Amino acid sequence: MAPLPRSEYVSLTTFRRTGVPVATPVWAAPDGDSLVVWTRADSGKVKRLRHTSRVTVAPCDVRGRVQGPTVDAVAEFVGRTEWPAALAALRRAYGAKFQLGLVTSRLVHRLMRRPGDRHELIRLRPA
Repeated sequence: MAPLPRSEYVSLTTFRRTGVPVATPVWAAPDGDSLVVWTRADSGKVKRLRHTSRVTVAPCDVRGRVQGPTVDAVAEFVGRTEWPAALAALRRAYGAKFQLGLVTSRLVHRLMRRPGDRHELIRLRPA
């Protein structure tokens, strides 16, 4: 079992129902032997993860250009009771950049009076 990459951005590849891979560069914070990803709840990757938890992860740059080996992983949605610890991992890894994005997102969500959750937290574990 290969360890998950530790870089500012990782290329998270999810799979469509047809098996076609879709890669997306994301922030992923280390949390023990796993990575935590914060993303919009209505994103394509969340929709794809609802039907398959199989993913691959590789270190990349901000544009998604892969810069290292790909690792097979399993994704799961973080339960609400685990959100504080997962958000703390993201704060440790990205500091003020993450906190600013989180606060801005919550403010916009409230101002637009949208129901439900705007974001999801995803935990990636080596397969």
